[in-house]
Amino acid sequence: MSESEFLAAAEATLDAIEIGMERAGDAADVDLECSRSGNVLEIEFIDQGSKIIVNTQAAMKEIWVAARAGGFHYRMADDQLWKDTRDGSELFAALSRLASAQAGAILHLKQDPGSA
Repeated sequence: MSESEFLAAAEATLDAIEIGMERAGDAADVDLECSRSGNVLEIEFIDQGSKIIVNTQAAMKEIWVAARAGGFHYRMADDQLWKDTRDGSELFAALSRLASAQAGAILHLKQDPGSA
């Protein structure tokens, strides 16, 4: 994957995460706020006073996630899904678990086929 291909895929993925998280928060009646600055997306869980940070690392061609549960690195796999570099879990499934744990409510994100 070239750097420009990575940047386009990462940008689309951050957009999909932001939209998906806002929809999931609305559906679960969770007070959360997404804010974006360049390649960094902050997801703040207002009532819990916690955040998840998602950012891109162009040099590594990865998306990094920082949550209460730890730090995670995701790389685009052959099936066009972002997979954890350690355990192979998919980014959107992992974000659903991490966000649910931090929000205290079930939040479900789906990867839009156009976001990879």
